[in-house]
Amino acid sequence: MPQVQSPCQVTEWSPSDELKPVGNVVLVVVDIQGGGLENPFTPTRPEQGFMPGRAERNARAVDLVAAFRDKGVPVVFIQEVHKPSLVDIGRELDGAEGPHCIEGEQATELHPGMDPRPEEYLIRKRRYSAFFGSELDLVLRGYHAETVVLIGGMTDVCIHYTAVDAHQHDYHFRTVTDLVVGSGEELHEAALRAMKYLQRDSLVTSGAVTDWLAALPAPTATTLEEIA
Repeated sequence: MPQVQSPCQVTEWSPSDELKPVGNVVLVVVDIQGGGLENPFTPTRPEQGFMPGRAERNARAVDLVAAFRDKGVPVVFIQEVHKPSLVDIGRELDGAEGPHCIEGEQATELHPGMDPRPEEYLIRKRRYSAFFGSELDLVLRGYHAETVVLIGGMTDVCIHYTAVDAHQHDYHFRTVTDLVVGSGEELHEAALRAMKYLQRDSLVTSGAVTDWLAALPAPTATTLEEIA
């Protein structure tokens, strides 16, 4: 029997070459960690996997952070961290993942080049969503943000749940599809489709972001002071 397609099903999920931001924009860098180790993340359970291309995307993410800074557009860094006792890990061990992002381990540290400046925020989270139990919403409101640009990982876990919560908090979100990494190609794609279901303009290319940045005027001293 042929499968009946829902009229709401997202079948076309190609990213846009236009950012189409609304209001003020903030770049949210989600869990680009690893501390510079060559292989920082090894599967903790047999069913857990990792999408290839992480190292190349991380290098390009560093360049994008620099581009945002050059134009005076705020950047917020997110880092998942758990105590060695796992007292704060909640239900995160009920699925595919074992213990991860343990405080004090090199692999938990931010990727080289992702060091926040003194005027920038580093928000440490205890759950997959960068909004849950954190001050992210407060920080974004301080920047008068209406649109958040998401890069990092994993597409089907922390990026997805952060995008959902951005939507629930009434932010426009733009996921940079070639600067996020999933736990597998199929799950990466499924998460992107789910995000587009929420917001039709949510999927963009890194080229869309860099083109938008290039069109911005150079920041003035006043702009930089306002960000700081």
